Amino acid sequence: MYAVKVLGEFYFSQLLGKAVYDAARQRVGRVKDMTVRWHYSHPEVSGIKYVNSKDDLIPFDLVERCDADGVFLSQDFSPSCILPLQEEEIYISKWLLDKQIIDLKGFKLVRVNDITLSWLAREDGSRMVLVAVDIGIRGLFRRLGLEFLFKCCKNKLVSWQYIKPLESWNAALQLNMEKQQLEQIHPADIADLLEEMDYKRRSAFIEHLNSRQTIDALAELELETQVEIFRQMEQQQALTILAELPPDEVADILGELPVDKMEGLLDLMADEAEGVRELLQYAAGTAGACMTTKYIRLSGWMTVSQAIGEIRTFASAVETIYYLYVMNERGCLEGVLSLRELIVAEEEAVLYDLMRQKVVAVTSEETTPRIAGIMAKYGFLALPVVDGQGKMLGLVTVDDILSMLVEERDKFDAPPLLTVSARIGRERYR
Repeated sequence: MYAVKVLGEFYFSQLLGKAVYDAARQRVGRVKDMTVRWHYSHPEVSGIKYVNSKDDLIPFDLVERCDADGVFLSQDFSPSCILPLQEEEIYISKWLLDKQIIDLKGFKLVRVNDITLSWLAREDGSRMVLVAVDIGIRGLFRRLGLEFLFKCCKNKLVSWQYIKPLESWNAALQLNMEKQQLEQIHPADIADLLEEMDYKRRSAFIEHLNSRQTIDALAELELETQVEIFRQMEQQQALTILAELPPDEVADILGELPVDKMEGLLDLMADEAEGVRELLQYAAGTAGACMTTKYIRLSGWMTVSQAIGEIRTFASAVETIYYLYVMNERGCLEGVLSLRELIVAEEEAVLYDLMRQKVVAVTSEETTPRIAGIMAKYGFLALPVVDGQGKMLGLVTVDDILSMLVEERDKFDAPPLLTVSARIGRERYR
């Protein structure tokens, strides 16, 4: 391990405009910008731009010291000192200053008002690295020369390991660490970030997510934002994501897209299209419009062992397996039992002997407030949806109902929503 000594700590704004002198104390120019490259965990300053018009850089290796009087080089300046901007380098101002970034610790979008740098001396040489970004008001007024007015305000710094720049940069600078950091963010927090971005930045940010993160985050977004994203998305990427979303969410999204785009996607969805087209026929705010058609169908003649095998086969393709619904050969709902009841039963027991025949269900025309009331009353996490003959059409889950109630909160009083939320998880199928 190398011993590290801090030679100096600087704000980027304080270095901008500083005079640059060579070893003969001849003035070369002023600091117009700095470039960085990524060789270590923190971006390292690689060069100083000292004139406005060209991408000519003074290598930072030539810097002997920095202080209040300026930046001083270790040798006399000559054209041979100058290096052009390299492919893996990028200007700090262009990349970060005044730009929005993601605070990976607070999971929010913030604005970079200034940048902190440390000049470090090690046995293998000295280097200046970016340490943190200043997102506070004091940082903004420091750049205006008015920091003295905000001395009472603390500097609001976000350490480098907790930030994710939104501006694009050369692919050579993209770290695996960045993807690892993003993988730690909960889909709901990713959704909040996407809500704050404009469509261009959303598109760029989604490219940094893996497919599972994208799917989970989109499921957390408001419908309006989902539709905006799919309007801009390439057809193949849209198909990949739609194939992983529950049919009810797919129907909601497609129903808000232009007809030509909706039909184009449906035509390419093959087996899934028929179920989605059926859901599109139901009126908004009804059980039919928000139900999922993906659920596990069990026969009453199955043994517990056979039912568990069926669940293992199809569990990954359905939205919930907490309640298990028993149907006859015509698809009519005959009974229900919980996954817990199934697991504790004898392996050779038959489902007809374990299920409860009295099942609380709703029709496809039932309204969202009414469904919420039933779920609150019985503490259910899901409700089956049936037609007039008792044939099961789908399943409404409590998270779908809560999402719809939140979207419609201006139309309803707060108590019903609070009642449903307070009783989530109090299942009565015991």
